[in-house]
Amino acid sequence: MTVSTQGLHIRTGSRIVSELVELLSSMRFAISLLTVICIASVIGTVVKQHEPFINYVNQFGPFWADVFASANLYSVYSAWWFLLILAFLVVSTSLCIARNTPKIFADLKAYKENIREQSLKAFPHRAEGELGETPEAAANRIGQALLGSGWKVKLQSRTTAAGTGWMVAAKAGAANKIGYLAAHSAIVLVCIGGLLDGDLMVRAQTWFNGKTPFMGGGLIADVPAQHRLSASNPTFRGNLLVTEGTTAGTAILAQPQGVLLQDLPFSVELKKFIVEYYDTGMPKLFASEIVIHDNETGESKEARVEVNHPASHRGINIYQSSFDDGGSRVKLQAVPLNGPTRPFEIEGTIGSSTALSNGDDKLTLEYTGLRVINVENFATSNAADGVDVRKVDLRGSIESRLGSGHKTATEKTLRNVGPSVSYKLRDAAGQAVEYHNYMLPVEIDGARVYLLGLRETPAEPFRYLRIPVDDKDGLDGFVRLRAALGDPQLRDLAVRRYAASAVEDGRPELAEALAASATRALGLFAGAESVNAPGVQPVVANGTTDKPIRGGLQAVSAFLENNVPAAERERASDVLVRILNGTLFELMQISRERAGLPPLERSEATQQFMSQSVISLSDTFFYPAPMTFQLKDFTHVQASVFQVARAPGQNIVYLGCLLLILGVFAMLYVRERRLWVWLSPSGEQSSQARMALSSNRKTMDADREFELLKTQLLKVHP
Repeated sequence: MTVSTQGLHIRTGSRIVSELVELLSSMRFAISLLTVICIASVIGTVVKQHEPFINYVNQFGPFWADVFASANLYSVYSAWWFLLILAFLVVSTSLCIARNTPKIFADLKAYKENIREQSLKAFPHRAEGELGETPEAAANRIGQALLGSGWKVKLQSRTTAAGTGWMVAAKAGAANKIGYLAAHSAIVLVCIGGLLDGDLMVRAQTWFNGKTPFMGGGLIADVPAQHRLSASNPTFRGNLLVTEGTTAGTAILAQPQGVLLQDLPFSVELKKFIVEYYDTGMPKLFASEIVIHDNETGESKEARVEVNHPASHRGINIYQSSFDDGGSRVKLQAVPLNGPTRPFEIEGTIGSSTALSNGDDKLTLEYTGLRVINVENFATSNAADGVDVRKVDLRGSIESRLGSGHKTATEKTLRNVGPSVSYKLRDAAGQAVEYHNYMLPVEIDGARVYLLGLRETPAEPFRYLRIPVDDKDGLDGFVRLRAALGDPQLRDLAVRRYAASAVEDGRPELAEALAASATRALGLFAGAESVNAPGVQPVVANGTTDKPIRGGLQAVSAFLENNVPAAERERASDVLVRILNGTLFELMQISRERAGLPPLERSEATQQFMSQSVISLSDTFFYPAPMTFQLKDFTHVQASVFQVARAPGQNIVYLGCLLLILGVFAMLYVRERRLWVWLSPSGEQSSQARMALSSNRKTMDADREFELLKTQLLKVHP
């Protein structure tokens, strides 16, 4: 039997219906559908599925994000066109099976013993020989030999002009055709199972049962019935988040526009969440010890859910999907950094928010995350790499090297740097900046610093501000210096002290000139006066002024470029930086005096602290918030994310996979062969034999088998 790419031809009066049935049942149509499914699967693998829409806008831009959304490329496997293709593939493959099954079974029963003697000469494997026995005796002998080798045999006698001849027809490897049916049936079963376990039933309820996605907020118990699916829903797959010590019984089914709530016939209580980490900080094991409470019988059943080890109840599987913060309680210390703000403490829960006010400025503090373990790579980087050594991107540094398939020759120095908190400050216009601050100081480049990270959009990596620790390993020393820098009276006092200590007695004119230079340098650095960027006019054509540079080393540099000739700029900058460092040191001593602390000794540690403080003070002018929030204390609460699924098509898919394996194995490794031996009388006790072998694949095994049969049956040696 040969397989045709043509479809099923039916007799009908409508030509359109006939051609449509032929197209649907043809192999070329099924192959085309499989090709489209493969392309869609590639898209579903490359493009992250079910992400927030803003992530796709950041990745593809507003125009293409809308185009891809209209084609449902962000939820390929539940898109209507993907489900329609699966349905067409089921119909097409089923018609192919229906068209070829009668032919296959008819071919399995047939021995084709009526083949003509002359036709045997056309086969590539053929042989002739003389046998010293009658045709009947030779036919019985050959038939018995083939039966003993696993062939199915049929004998036929024919009357010819030369006498009575015998045809021996044998066949083997019929499982090859069964493999064809098994493989095609597997495609149908897998597609049916996929349709049953997909969201087709959920979509049907939104189409015909009045269910609509919920797009609001609030408590789950308050969601109306039109947004909820009953516990008898035959198939679904959703997420269930349960916090330690709490119980939940309603799963969330994400939809393109909102969510649907799936009521479960039981509730899940999370007794304890267990997580273990590798040395790299990646989770090694996370598991949940749960209690399942049946709503109907009141039965309680304890279970442990791990990755690849789900629990099951009432036909619903409970898988360990991931874990999240379950509403940890954090206590934050507001540290003044870039504005007239007093220190204060505030408490909140991860996932909640708190309203803040700073005069007329209204801010919202959103607690977004708490991480109790942060394993970072502190290997010394090569300065020749062209990387900004002042940039701190610890998270990106470690995550870029994770995975056994991505090895690096760079030596890693992994260390847990302790807890960190992330939060957002959102202004009255709704614009938010995300912050990520470590609780403990970190040693980088030989200096202990606090790391304060920020980013404007989720697509950006965090950029970190380094704040040096004081002699008490805290932030107070830097905060006092930053506050003193903003006080004009303390700046004047620091300038007078610096001028007095730097100039010998009896030279008041030099002290006065030095004080004037120090006042100008410290005022520029403190932002007391602004300076335009080099080469920029203060007023542009439309009458508006450009935003000047205010504060930091940038202001000092711009002042030098605007007022000092290029030939003298390097010498002037060295002098100005020395003056600035000296006045800042005096300012630091004054701030310690006002706090009742002894003055700092001039040592290497003090010099390192002041050097880092100058850079950090300069960078604070770019910090977008008047304060930063440091993590002071926390109560960690874990939450487990389960995937709950009722999948009636699961067993169908398993059966389809089994049939697919058997079918592919049969088609690839089982050869269908047919053998004919025509025996005609050539004397009283002799016969003339003519043999031919047919195989569905031309292989070396067929050649060897034919040579063996020729030797055994016809006693013909090569």
